[in-house]
Amino acid sequence: METKTALLLIDIQKDYFEGGKNPLTGSLDASLHAKELLTYFRANKLPVIYIQHVANREGATFFIPGTEGVEIHDNVKPLADEKVFVKHSPNSFRETGLGNYLVANGINDLVICGMMTHMCVDATVRAAKDLGYDCTVIKDACATKSLQIKSRTVKAEEVQTAFLAALNYYYSVVISTESYLKNNQLLTNK
Repeated sequence: METKTALLLIDIQKDYFEGGKNPLTGSLDASLHAKELLTYFRANKLPVIYIQHVANREGATFFIPGTEGVEIHDNVKPLADEKVFVKHSPNSFRETGLGNYLVANGINDLVICGMMTHMCVDATVRAAKDLGYDCTVIKDACATKSLQIKSRTVKAEEVQTAFLAALNYYYSVVISTESYLKNNQLLTNK
Protein backbone atom coordinates (compact mmCIF):
# COMPACT_ATOMS: atom_id res chain seq x y z
CA MET A 1 0.00 0.00 0.00
CA GLU A 2 1.37 3.39 -0.99
CA THR A 3 2.03 5.79 1.87
CA LYS A 4 0.07 9.01 1.72
CA THR A 5 0.94 11.50 4.44
CA ALA A 6 -1.07 14.40 5.84
CA LEU A 7 -0.22 17.09 8.38
CA LEU A 8 -2.70 17.21 11.27
CA LEU A 9 -2.67 20.47 13.26
CA ILE A 10 -4.66 20.10 16.47
CA ASP A 11 -6.18 23.05 18.34
CA ILE A 12 -3.54 25.69 17.63
CA GLN A 13 -6.03 28.33 18.76
CA LYS A 14 -5.73 31.80 20.25
CA ASP A 15 -6.96 30.91 23.75
CA TYR A 16 -3.79 28.84 24.21
CA PHE A 17 -1.52 31.86 23.71
CA GLU A 18 -0.51 34.75 25.96
CA GLY A 19 -3.59 36.90 26.55
CA GLY A 20 -5.91 33.94 25.88
CA LYS A 21 -8.19 32.24 28.38
CA ASN A 22 -5.95 29.14 28.83
CA PRO A 23 -2.34 30.00 27.90
CA LEU A 24 0.11 27.13 27.57
CA THR A 25 3.84 26.93 28.18
CA GLY A 26 5.67 27.27 24.87
CA SER A 27 2.63 27.82 22.68
CA LEU A 28 4.27 30.53 20.57
CA ASP A 29 7.40 28.45 19.87
CA ALA A 30 5.25 25.40 19.12
CA SER A 31 3.16 27.41 16.65
CA LEU A 32 6.30 28.64 14.88
CA HIS A 33 7.51 25.04 14.48
CA ALA A 34 4.05 24.06 13.24
CA LYS A 35 4.32 26.90 10.72
CA GLU A 36 7.61 25.40 9.42
CA LEU A 37 5.85 22.06 8.92
CA LEU A 38 2.91 23.79 7.28
CA THR A 39 5.23 25.59 4.87
CA TYR A 40 6.85 22.26 3.93
CA PHE A 41 3.52 20.47 3.40
CA ARG A 42 2.11 23.32 1.32
CA ALA A 43 5.27 23.60 -0.80
CA ASN A 44 5.11 19.86 -1.52
CA LYS A 45 1.35 19.92 -2.16
CA LEU A 46 0.69 17.45 0.65
CA PRO A 47 -2.64 17.38 2.51
CA VAL A 48 -3.08 19.69 5.49
CA ILE A 49 -5.88 19.08 8.00
CA TYR A 50 -6.87 21.34 10.89
CA ILE A 51 -8.71 20.40 14.03
CA GLN A 52 -10.50 23.24 15.83
CA HIS A 53 -11.96 22.69 19.26
CA VAL A 54 -15.20 24.55 19.93
CA ALA A 55 -16.58 24.28 23.46
CA ASN A 56 -20.14 23.00 23.67
CA ARG A 57 -20.35 21.94 27.29
CA GLU A 58 -21.92 24.06 29.97
CA GLY A 59 -19.38 25.84 32.14
CA ALA A 60 -16.57 25.78 29.54
CA THR A 61 -14.04 28.55 30.19
CA PHE A 62 -12.25 28.72 26.84
CA PHE A 63 -12.83 28.03 23.12
CA ILE A 64 -16.22 29.67 23.54
CA PRO A 65 -18.11 29.94 20.22
CA GLY A 66 -18.01 33.43 18.73
CA THR A 67 -14.96 34.58 20.73
CA GLU A 68 -11.54 35.50 19.35
CA GLY A 69 -9.97 32.76 21.47
CA VAL A 70 -11.65 29.96 19.50
CA GLU A 71 -9.99 31.11 16.26
CA ILE A 72 -7.02 29.25 14.78
CA HIS A 73 -3.85 31.22 15.50
CA ASP A 74 -2.54 33.53 12.78
CA ASN A 75 0.81 31.68 12.63
CA VAL A 76 -0.96 28.66 11.09
CA LYS A 77 -4.11 30.15 9.58
CA PRO A 78 -5.77 27.69 7.16
CA LEU A 79 -6.05 28.46 3.47
CA ALA A 80 -9.49 28.31 1.85
CA ASP A 81 -8.85 24.86 0.35
CA GLU A 82 -7.48 23.27 3.54
CA LYS A 83 -9.79 21.03 5.53
CA VAL A 84 -10.93 22.11 9.01
CA PHE A 85 -12.81 19.75 11.33
CA VAL A 86 -14.57 21.07 14.42
CA LYS A 87 -14.51 18.85 17.47
CA HIS A 88 -16.02 19.03 20.94
CA SER A 89 -13.90 16.46 22.79
CA PRO A 90 -10.18 15.63 23.07
CA ASN A 91 -10.22 12.84 20.44
CA SER A 92 -10.16 14.44 16.97
CA PHE A 93 -11.90 11.38 15.49
CA ARG A 94 -14.89 11.49 17.85
CA GLU A 95 -18.04 12.81 16.16
CA THR A 96 -16.07 14.49 13.37
CA GLY A 97 -15.62 13.55 9.74
CA LEU A 98 -11.86 13.08 10.16
CA GLY A 99 -11.84 9.29 9.85
CA ASN A 100 -14.04 9.27 6.75
CA TYR A 101 -11.95 12.05 5.19
CA LEU A 102 -8.69 10.14 5.72
CA VAL A 103 -10.15 6.97 4.20
CA ALA A 104 -11.71 8.83 1.24
CA ASN A 105 -8.37 10.49 0.48
CA GLY A 106 -6.21 7.38 0.96
CA ILE A 107 -4.25 8.94 3.84
CA ASN A 108 -2.57 6.36 6.05
CA ASP A 109 0.28 8.33 7.64
CA LEU A 110 -0.20 11.32 9.96
CA VAL A 111 2.29 13.96 11.03
CA ILE A 112 0.74 15.42 14.17
CA CYS A 113 1.36 18.62 16.08
CA GLY A 114 -0.69 20.92 18.26
CA MET A 115 -2.12 21.55 21.66
CA MET A 116 -2.47 20.34 24.40
CA THR A 117 0.06 17.52 24.35
CA HIS A 118 -1.40 15.85 27.45
CA MET A 119 -4.98 16.03 26.27
CA CYS A 120 -6.05 16.39 22.62
CA VAL A 121 -2.73 15.43 21.02
CA ASP A 122 -2.48 12.34 23.23
CA ALA A 123 -6.11 11.29 22.68
CA THR A 124 -5.88 11.78 18.92
CA VAL A 125 -2.58 9.93 18.47
CA ARG A 126 -3.82 6.94 20.45
CA ALA A 127 -7.09 6.85 18.50
CA ALA A 128 -5.24 7.18 15.18
CA LYS A 129 -2.92 4.28 16.01
CA ASP A 130 -5.86 2.15 17.13
CA LEU A 131 -7.49 2.87 13.75
CA GLY A 132 -4.37 1.69 11.91
CA TYR A 133 -2.62 4.97 11.05
CA ASP A 134 1.12 5.45 11.28
CA CYS A 135 1.82 8.55 13.39
CA THR A 136 4.72 10.92 13.77
CA VAL A 137 4.44 13.45 16.58
CA ILE A 138 6.53 16.60 16.22
CA LYS A 139 7.60 17.25 19.79
CA ASP A 140 8.60 20.91 19.51
CA ALA A 141 5.43 21.76 17.58
CA CYS A 142 3.30 20.71 20.57
CA ALA A 143 2.61 22.59 23.80
CA THR A 144 1.06 21.82 27.17
CA LYS A 145 0.80 23.32 30.65
CA SER A 146 1.55 22.54 34.26
CA LEU A 147 -0.95 20.20 35.91
CA GLN A 148 -2.11 19.65 39.47
CA ILE A 149 -2.62 16.33 41.21
CA LYS A 150 -3.63 16.46 44.84
CA SER A 151 -1.32 19.12 46.29
CA ARG A 152 1.48 18.60 43.74
CA THR A 153 2.21 20.69 40.66
CA VAL A 154 3.69 18.83 37.72
CA LYS A 155 5.61 21.36 35.64
CA ALA A 156 4.72 21.75 31.95
CA GLU A 157 8.16 20.50 30.87
CA GLU A 158 7.63 17.30 32.88
CA VAL A 159 4.10 16.85 31.53
CA GLN A 160 5.41 17.32 27.98
CA THR A 161 8.25 14.85 28.46
CA ALA A 162 6.07 12.21 30.13
CA PHE A 163 3.31 12.30 27.53
CA LEU A 164 5.70 12.30 24.57
CA ALA A 165 7.68 9.45 26.13
CA ALA A 166 4.46 7.47 26.52
CA LEU A 167 3.50 8.04 22.88
CA ASN A 168 6.97 7.22 21.55
CA TYR A 169 7.64 3.69 20.33
CA TYR A 170 4.22 2.01 20.03
CA TYR A 171 1.82 4.85 19.30
CA SER A 172 4.11 7.09 17.27
CA VAL A 173 7.57 8.19 16.35
CA VAL A 174 8.36 11.37 18.31
CA ILE A 175 10.88 13.70 16.66
CA SER A 176 11.72 17.39 16.31
CA THR A 177 10.66 19.66 13.48
CA GLU A 178 14.26 19.94 12.33
CA SER A 179 14.71 16.15 12.19
CA TYR A 180 11.41 15.63 10.38
CA LEU A 181 12.16 18.28 7.76
CA LYS A 182 15.76 17.13 7.30
CA ASN A 183 14.71 13.48 6.85
CA ASN A 184 11.96 14.37 4.41
CA GLN A 185 14.05 16.83 2.39
CA LEU A 186 16.43 13.95 1.74
CA LEU A 187 13.52 11.82 0.50
CA THR A 188 12.09 14.68 -1.58
CA ASN A 189 15.45 15.33 -3.25
CA LYS A 190 16.09 11.69 -4.27
